[in-house]
Amino acid sequence: MIKKIVSVTLFVTATLFSFGQEGITPKQLIELNRVSALGMTEDNSQVVYQVSKVDVANNTRSSKYYMIHADGGRPMEIKDPANHLIDRLISPDGSKRLYNAEVKLTNISGTDHYPELKESNMMIYDQLNYRHWDQWEDGAYSHVFIAPTKTREQTIDIMEGELFDCPQQPFGGAEDYVWCPEGKKVLYVAKKKYGTEYAVSTNTDIYEYDLETRATKNITEYNLGYDTQPAFSPKGRLAWLQMKRDGYESDKNDIIMFIDKKPVNLTAAWDGTVNGFKWSNDSKSIYFNAPVDGTAQLFVVEVPKSADKIKLPRQITKGKFDVRGIVGQSENSMVVSRGDMNHATELYTVNLKSGEMRQLTNANTDFYNSISLSKVESRMVKTTDGKDMLSWVIYPPNFDPTKKYPTLLYCQGGPQGALSQFYSYRWNFQLMASHGYIIIAPNRRGMPGHGVEWNEQISKDYGGQNMDDYLSAIDDIAKEAYVDKDRLGCIGASYGGYSVFYLAGTHNNRFKTFVSHDGIFNWKSMYGTTEEMFFVNWDLGGAYWDKDNEAAQRSHNAFNPAENVEKWNTPMLIVQGGKDFRVPIGQGLEAFQAAQLQGIRSKLLYFPEENHWVLGNQNSLIWHTEFYKWLGETLPPIDK
Repeated sequence: MIKKIVSVTLFVTATLFSFGQEGITPKQLIELNRVSALGMTEDNSQVVYQVSKVDVANNTRSSKYYMIHADGGRPMEIKDPANHLIDRLISPDGSKRLYNAEVKLTNISGTDHYPELKESNMMIYDQLNYRHWDQWEDGAYSHVFIAPTKTREQTIDIMEGELFDCPQQPFGGAEDYVWCPEGKKVLYVAKKKYGTEYAVSTNTDIYEYDLETRATKNITEYNLGYDTQPAFSPKGRLAWLQMKRDGYESDKNDIIMFIDKKPVNLTAAWDGTVNGFKWSNDSKSIYFNAPVDGTAQLFVVEVPKSADKIKLPRQITKGKFDVRGIVGQSENSMVVSRGDMNHATELYTVNLKSGEMRQLTNANTDFYNSISLSKVESRMVKTTDGKDMLSWVIYPPNFDPTKKYPTLLYCQGGPQGALSQFYSYRWNFQLMASHGYIIIAPNRRGMPGHGVEWNEQISKDYGGQNMDDYLSAIDDIAKEAYVDKDRLGCIGASYGGYSVFYLAGTHNNRFKTFVSHDGIFNWKSMYGTTEEMFFVNWDLGGAYWDKDNEAAQRSHNAFNPAENVEKWNTPMLIVQGGKDFRVPIGQGLEAFQAAQLQGIRSKLLYFPEENHWVLGNQNSLIWHTEFYKWLGETLPPIDK
């Protein structure tokens, strides 16, 4: 009989290894102060922000609110940030307010259909999109409402009777609806498709609702892909983000605005993709952040006077960090959020002429000054097709090149997610390095920030060039004398978890351990159970039963980890969330069962209430403890 080695044991200690002030611990990581900007005061002179704090022992989170002058100085704690911010949900004349709420519109549950059977517990569906991200569809839809602020006028559901959501599910927010400057119209984002049609499309549009006529007009009907984040300039000009192709969620994201009543793409000739944007105070420019060369930086594009006068965007900031968000402009400076692989988010000001940055908040500065930080370097790796690939290398604190270190290949998710200077509260390179590991994180094919062609290559080639890119990166770093070639590991989540499963059958004994979190193991069962069908249709090429579709057949067979599972021979830790409907539970269970039945050392961490991420604080601590316990047993650090 094969010995069962599944165990999920609660370790309340911060970490398996003790290293004093050498580096950060899991508990310290989870309990870091988390800074998030809330906006600027009406005169644009001060920044309002929030600092959240997790208490792992009590499984609680608390927040405090502050204001700080955009020129710097000491922050002032405030009680209610709403008293210091413009409420963008209030109409320009102050008479009305926007909000969103759930509206029950369709019968789904057994008691909906059979009210006399009150103890029934079931659901009835006749189309797809029956579940999304981590929730089952229950017949309720999120609608935008207009309510009077003082009078007893009627509250208006501007989407009355429509089987569509605004904000968009599951990640949309208040940025999905906005007042027009004159206060007589509202813009909102919606994907007005239902059921199976909804599940296979990314075609959101921006709709204009007229309060006087109660009429709704689609102002982006011409575009077949995503239209999102409508925002007006201080002088009333509209801009938004747009992707062209329906079904392609990682298409180039461009800034669009109306010029002479026609939509004009301001970033069409620029070889990049936009994360988010903010209008300048004088309405003459648009600032945006975007991935570039393994980082995320601040850019600006001028608003042209005519469609034939468009200039290329200009990059303002440069450095080994990410500009993670744009808060607002104060005179000649822009307030942004910034961080890197050694630092969680803090707020900074950027001189809009020179690009010079100055730190505004210091929520974690004292803590970082008390520990040893990791060295982070960029490394150019030559790929099998002769390209230069940027890879990040993170070294343990107080790295000694005369010693040999175990090394981890990090496989990024997405798949088209930027591998920039991010700071994760789970896949945290600083924490991995603090445990004695070198990490190499390659910007393999399929990542933004290196041109559109590099980003798009991965679609329908999941087991192709990007897998060679991974192996090129680990083989390149393994040439260094300080890398222990007999102690190499491979880790990743989501598409990165798929990469782990795939490489486990093709790595030719390079690795001594694998860790896969919510990874795709079997494309055929994945295709049959995931919720956003546009993703697998675009990236795999189509359905597994389409025998005449060469791309789909290659994806579901040649690029399917389940087809190579008989070649597995390496210990593997598998993590699965019970409420992950993007990469459903069967993926992790199939992989674990395959490993166990072949006698491969393996362990399953199952989190019944977690989705694609691990959001529970104590669950997070267990995740970290088990992760480093597994590495300690299968890939012991330098002092073990």
